[in-house]
Amino acid sequence: MFGIPAPTFTEKTLPDQTGRVHIVTGGYAGVGQELAAILYSKGATVYVAGRSKEKAFKSIDQAKFNHPTSTGRLEFLLLDLNDLASIKTCVEAFCSRESRLDVLVNNAGVMFPPAGTTTKQGHDLQFGTNCLGPHLFTKLLHPILIHTAKSAPPNTVRVLWASSSAIEVMAPPGGIAENTTTHSPKILSSQQTNYGQTKVGNVLLAHETQQYLRQHNIVSVSFNPGNLRTELQRHLKGVMACVVDLTLHPAIYGAYTELYSGWSEDVKPDDLYVMPWGRRGAELVRKDIRVGIERGLAERFWGWCERETAEYA
Repeated sequence: MFGIPAPTFTEKTLPDQTGRVHIVTGGYAGVGQELAAILYSKGATVYVAGRSKEKAFKSIDQAKFNHPTSTGRLEFLLLDLNDLASIKTCVEAFCSRESRLDVLVNNAGVMFPPAGTTTKQGHDLQFGTNCLGPHLFTKLLHPILIHTAKSAPPNTVRVLWASSSAIEVMAPPGGIAENTTTHSPKILSSQQTNYGQTKVGNVLLAHETQQYLRQHNIVSVSFNPGNLRTELQRHLKGVMACVVDLTLHPAIYGAYTELYSGWSEDVKPDDLYVMPWGRRGAELVRKDIRVGIERGLAERFWGWCERETAEYA
């Protein structure tokens, strides 16, 4: 992550966001908190989505203090990606309050929890939080995204998916270790490898969401926010935590990656992947993952997500 070009799309170049509505999952910590504050400073309505009402309101109060002249709104949206049964209620609550959604940022995630940790439905915690929850959340928001796109400029309504440099260095050969019979991802012994698989999963979900929403002039893109100092490292301990910390950058730079992905006119349909701190980079995705997409990997992973979330849709 050294030698990265300086960000070119920041709060200084972001146009006024008055009248636009955005959701940022995990928007009260780290990268999400920085992004939500930038959007609010430009007059946007921003829903800070997550499990902790206390953390959300603390973050909201801080953003309001830092940007006292903003005409935007910051709202808390209760979202538990660990519990598929709760997500439809969350979406219904949002849609009862808003008639549009311009940008959905699937920013929240978990990295390296203790082995064997599961969601409320018994899925591996990393796959459940990083892939299944965001897939269901996004799918349930398709109608309001499509409605918004009817009156918005083409390609300005977007869905963003947080991937990672882990797809290059942690994901197994092919990107995801598939069960050849069910096409479900295998849960491997290494939590680092499993995390890499989920971040490939986010690239695959971005790709398939683009296929579904292309006809509505909606852009779906994944991004590598960069190696950042955030709460994502909370499960790291000892020497590994110290070593990793030496490679990390301030969270604001990840927010610039997200900002470019969701609001820059440079980003087009089929870009697939954005690099730090805001560069189109689909061709830099590991070759075996790109080949996998060409051979149906994304369709199969989407199908698994569909099957696992169907009863909660």
